Amino acid sequence: MTAEAGLPDTLRDLPVWTPDAVALADLELLLAGVYRPLTGFLGSFDAAMVIGGGRLADGTPWPVPVTLPVPKDLTAHDRVVLQDPEGVPLAVLDVAEAWQDPTSQGWRLAGPLTALRAPAHGPFHRLRRRPDEVPAADGPLLAVATREPLHRKQLGQLRQVAERLGARVLVLPLLGGGHDESLVRALLAVRRELPDGAQVVPVPLPVREGDDPARDVLIRAHVAAAYGATHLLADEEVEGTAIPVVVPEPWAYDADVEVWRPVARIEPDHVQAELTAERLGALLDAGEPVPDWFTPPAVAAELARARPPKHSRGLTVFFTGLSGSGKSTVARGLADALVERGGRTVTLLDGDVVRRLLSAGLTFSRADRDLNIRRIGYVAAEITRHGGVAICAPIAPYAATRAEVRRMVSAAGDFVLVHVATPLEECERRDRKGLYAKARAGLIPEFTGISDPYEAPDDADLVLDTSALEPDEAVDRVLDLLVSGGWVRSE
Repeated sequence: MTAEAGLPDTLRDLPVWTPDAVALADLELLLAGVYRPLTGFLGSFDAAMVIGGGRLADGTPWPVPVTLPVPKDLTAHDRVVLQDPEGVPLAVLDVAEAWQDPTSQGWRLAGPLTALRAPAHGPFHRLRRRPDEVPAADGPLLAVATREPLHRKQLGQLRQVAERLGARVLVLPLLGGGHDESLVRALLAVRRELPDGAQVVPVPLPVREGDDPARDVLIRAHVAAAYGATHLLADEEVEGTAIPVVVPEPWAYDADVEVWRPVARIEPDHVQAELTAERLGALLDAGEPVPDWFTPPAVAAELARARPPKHSRGLTVFFTGLSGSGKSTVARGLADALVERGGRTVTLLDGDVVRRLLSAGLTFSRADRDLNIRRIGYVAAEITRHGGVAICAPIAPYAATRAEVRRMVSAAGDFVLVHVATPLEECERRDRKGLYAKARAGLIPEFTGISDPYEAPDDADLVLDTSALEPDEAVDRVLDLLVSGGWVRSE
């Protein structure tokens, strides 16, 4: 694929690539100058040095590897246009190195970037600012870079530290962790409880697999410093941060006077136990109110919006198993049972039906089978995002692709995996289309269970063997799981 015709003639014939979510966020921060001194994506030596010792090859401290994953065929090019998911070109990468990640074996491109235009996508984009667009602070500037809302405890600690430093406050909502819009709304809702002049500037800082807490504090401090902050509020001190980290003194809720304040000022028997993350999650899952002593009502409303009660939350039930295992029968039975109960919007994405419509034209090669499952996952994630129940029944033989679908759906709602583990012999016995016989005769290549592997899941929430269960019994097993999990109300 080549770049769009609206580009200058010198760029029009270049290959284009849409980075994944992490690399796209990194691209925006590189172009905005937030990642200075970096001017582009890292090469193999720099990336190895950062992972191993937290420094670039020239000795400059740097906390996280900023790399660009690409398909192998792009490694043959000297220049590549990078675009957003809507096809808008954002930058040109001059390839200095194409290299293979030793851990994942995936390919990477490294080199400097030339900006074409500023990214213009995402909710609350009007609030996003380049560092050079944020007015310089006259005096200390205390930053809080967060992926979580500020509850009454954190608000009190922030005000206390800001007053002690005589600092203005900069709140940096870190986008990319899920429910970004709700996070920004929750932080905007408490602006009046922050010191005068506090600013809220969303930053698309990606969540990276394997990040440890220390590296996370280091990159947050670097981002805060890029926006002019002189101090970072954080839960722990870490050596080598770009700006000093301030750890607030412990606060608790004083049940005697019904306020949050420093623990040192509270009688021990008046300290009320804090609402744990687990307890907060249980309240939201059950649709119960979040107590006012814990968080302001506007924040509680955003928490409930981001995490609706389980009985009304979007859900994907994903069946996997061999051809003939009974997946479609159980999936159809489940869909009918949920429709009969009412209260949920149900969509059935059966493997054969999807093949005829959504994935028409795809072959049964591994690449096309993976693409088929990704398409199912994408549709299921959108159904889940909007509060519906998606019931999927493909073979889905590969663990990595199932995991990809789980991640896709889990970003939008809940995911339940059901392994229909009916033995191969029984699947062959039931085969009305004669597919297994043709596969054993070599007439159907890459047939799952015969000439191509089925990778049985080790993360299934439920395992069914329909050779030992009647269809109605299998459906009841799934319904019992959904009821006990809180997704479906009991009759």
